[in-house]
Amino acid sequence: MAKYTILTPAGASFTTAGGGYDYEMEALAGMDAAIVECPATEEGFIAAAPGADAVYAKGMKFTKRMIDALTKCRAIVLGTVGVDYVDVDAATAKGIPVTNCPDTFIEEVADHAMMLLLAAHRRCIEQDRMVREGRWGEGRPQLLQIPRLMGLTLGFISFGRVARQVARRARPFGLHMLAYDPFVQELVMSDYGVEPATLAEVLQRSDFVSMHAPDTAHTRKMLTDAHFAQMKRTAIFINTGRGPTVDEAALIRALETKQIAGAGLDVFEVEPPRPDNPLLKMPHVILSPHNASASSRFDPARKRRVGQELALVLSGRWPMSCVNPTVLPGSGLKRWQPYAMDRGPNS
Repeated sequence: MAKYTILTPAGASFTTAGGGYDYEMEALAGMDAAIVECPATEEGFIAAAPGADAVYAKGMKFTKRMIDALTKCRAIVLGTVGVDYVDVDAATAKGIPVTNCPDTFIEEVADHAMMLLLAAHRRCIEQDRMVREGRWGEGRPQLLQIPRLMGLTLGFISFGRVARQVARRARPFGLHMLAYDPFVQELVMSDYGVEPATLAEVLQRSDFVSMHAPDTAHTRKMLTDAHFAQMKRTAIFINTGRGPTVDEAALIRALETKQIAGAGLDVFEVEPPRPDNPLLKMPHVILSPHNASASSRFDPARKRRVGQELALVLSGRWPMSCVNPTVLPGSGLKRWQPYAMDRGPNS
């Protein structure tokens, strides 16, 4: 039996049961650790929880009951940016750090957001259908009604890692940019050529509104009818963040009544969307299946990051990315020394 047991639900999220953990184990080599699968159910996890020195969380919901069943767990490690499927408050109460991968596939998501912006603005899907359906003559008249991109305004709601990389991509197109984020210093925004603004200013002045807020209790249904009513009737709404941050019924009403001109969405309030969701039939909406982060490096990069975080916590070190809202004095982990020469097994 290995010294350290890392518990993970079999087949949850982006994995198949028994699919192998070679990438994760690279950083764990020589640590006498084993990744052990349990059933991807609440009861199956609870039965195995007391033996877990760490948890590799995937896909399924990790409830307070599941977390309370952990008796010696040093960390709950996620291979995703989002942490909304783990009860972080319950983990914090137990003194268990929760880690994510906040910087592993930022470039891909920023590329995708920019793609949705450009494709929605130039009516890419509608133009494609015109050609395929023999409506060649309709293409140019449609685009003659659309302003050129240079000089338009892109507004960000939340200005974290992805939004900052979208700003880098948008700047050469000649877009003016502004952002609302009460947790980001104005000097950080100005470094990216972005003007700090209130939420109302972002909504009222932007030709494109790009949503990047995480899904938390404070941001759920953050955008409602009242917010879409403040936007320009020519505006396009982009969301590559999290679907539940938007009241989707309000977004649908804004699109149906032409309160806004269109949308580019990678995320939805319910995923996958139900077959009767009106968004699926709107010609002025471009959709993708919550895959903005995907590329050929997606699995290797995030799985290696998981292994690195597991190696850190199992060796008594503080993880690279801890999302808990408070310090965890009972975790027994040591924080990094900022200028220490010995960075441990993951330097």
